[in-house]
Amino acid sequence: MLWLYNFGIFFYGLIIRIFSLFNPKARFFLNGRKNIFEQIGNRINKNEKHIWFHFASLGEFEQGRSVLEKIKAEYPDKKIVLTFFSPSGYEIRKDYALAEAVFYLPLDTHSNAGKLIDAFNPELAVFTKYEYWHHYFKALDQAKVPLFIISGIFRPDQVYFKGYGQFYRNILKRVTHFFVQNEESKKLLAAIGINQVSIAGDTRFDRVVANAAAPKSIPVIAAFSKNHRICVAGSSWLADERLLATLPEAHQDWKFIIVPHETDEKRIAEVSALFPGAARFSSFTESQQNAQVLIIDSVGMLSALYQYADIAYIGGGFGVGIHNTLEAAAFGIPVIFGPNYQKFQEAKDLLNRKAALSISTATELKTAFDRLTEDPKSGQSAGTYVTESKGATDLIYSAIRRYLS
Repeated sequence: MLWLYNFGIFFYGLIIRIFSLFNPKARFFLNGRKNIFEQIGNRINKNEKHIWFHFASLGEFEQGRSVLEKIKAEYPDKKIVLTFFSPSGYEIRKDYALAEAVFYLPLDTHSNAGKLIDAFNPELAVFTKYEYWHHYFKALDQAKVPLFIISGIFRPDQVYFKGYGQFYRNILKRVTHFFVQNEESKKLLAAIGINQVSIAGDTRFDRVVANAAAPKSIPVIAAFSKNHRICVAGSSWLADERLLATLPEAHQDWKFIIVPHETDEKRIAEVSALFPGAARFSSFTESQQNAQVLIIDSVGMLSALYQYADIAYIGGGFGVGIHNTLEAAAFGIPVIFGPNYQKFQEAKDLLNRKAALSISTATELKTAFDRLTEDPKSGQSAGTYVTESKGATDLIYSAIRRYLS
């Protein structure tokens, strides 16, 4: 099976090279890894110990950020190094102030893993939620570096729990300790002989509670929102926006803020075509304060935008899965999302608490919008759920601090 895994990594790298000829994300992925070990050697001292945090993307960074910041607050002299697999995480957080350095993760080969562990000289390693790499985990194990998974979540349909999944189960067995989100994950791991597991919940709750307690003010949004009820559509895709475009005419007393998941000119043009007369954040002027729709064409603002909202629509539910519902729910507002939410425990919990509704059509969207905006308890329930679920960060930190010299 190892040869097949190695071939898969090789083939993935080959596909990225081909896609980089015409795809900007693939180009970032490839260019960011050029001379990667030279980059690392120039920025960090291999003779010093580091705490290594790895994140697949930006969402996982936000998931692990609270633990990282807790460690840095308690051990300010510790040096932290970050890696990201995807450009969407690296490009936004490459200058993160609490890290000594931030890099792309080289592809998982035997050679790369050995070089990276030697260069980072990790005191311990923390991976968040997903991404289980054979060569990196083996190299950490052989170097006797403690490895932790935080906010882990597992489902029965994953390869680890299949009859043919022994190779992948062996990867998991190299982890020092798993901090998982729910009881199901713990039971699934126990069924394959992995018992170094604690149910800690999801660290994102701690992060979003802190964000909601002290959100960054955005004067343009405050001016646009003044004296109106606001719907924020976060991380939307075209399928989401086609449905959302039916709402402004039916709710002329509301204003709508559309935050596309991607903000290149092509995407902004698609959104603008669906919302004629919409203002754009980057060029917003006082004369546009009467616009009903505002399109956010800048990145890094979404979590603060929800403070102005009375309801949120979370995008991605017509693709591989919805984006972050907790950032909105933390502000005590109800949420709506598309049909592909089953992989997200928090979405199911919000539905069960009647703090959210899932929709598939424009008619269902209108019904959900009306129902949630007319029921003040839906938003209260969302806020209560988030507040009651915090605490994972302290639990995880108290468990791993004994590994810190």
